[in-house]
Amino acid sequence: MTEKIKIAIFASGGGSNAECIIQHFDNHPHIDVTLIVANKKEAHVLMRAENHKIESWVHSQDDINNGGILKKLEEKQIDFIALAGYLKKIGDDLISAFPNKIINVHPALLPKYGGKGMYGMNVHKAVVDAKEKVSGPTIHFVNENYDEGAIIAQYEVELNENDSASEVADKVLKLEHLHFAQCIENVISESWERR
Repeated sequence: MTEKIKIAIFASGGGSNAECIIQHFDNHPHIDVTLIVANKKEAHVLMRAENHKIESWVHSQDDINNGGILKKLEEKQIDFIALAGYLKKIGDDLISAFPNKIINVHPALLPKYGGKGMYGMNVHKAVVDAKEKVSGPTIHFVNENYDEGAIIAQYEVELNENDSASEVADKVLKLEHLHFAQCIENVISESWERR
């Protein structure tokens, strides 16, 4: 690797995972977080981008429909996309342009509790309602269907029978913060070494 690999992080909310990724790659010799992409002007992740002096961009629904997101990524010469709590479906144009270069963290052990509408607290409530004994994040490649791309890694945490959905969420988020950035680095290193 000579020139730096440029990552765009897509997020819709608070951006705690984005923060961990930014910190992980701060001063990395080969990988740079170049752009934060959000779909809401009020997303707290934009403040995190500003704090780290990383360019951010809020896209509109029109940008999804007319290829504006892909244009922006091409303009910034982005090589890789990490979805960190991004709640919009990734368009076919991005999937074609970034084959096996878009990864997502999902807050449950896929294939259970995935699919349309299964995000955030909806996932953790479903896990609690099913009386699962373990949960944890799944890191996976993104394809044209929600949460169905090839699984890269899963990490488990034991649940107590009286855990609330928010307690499950906290346990899972700790594992996301611990592992997601390193998984991104591993995937990038493996795919770029094969070129």
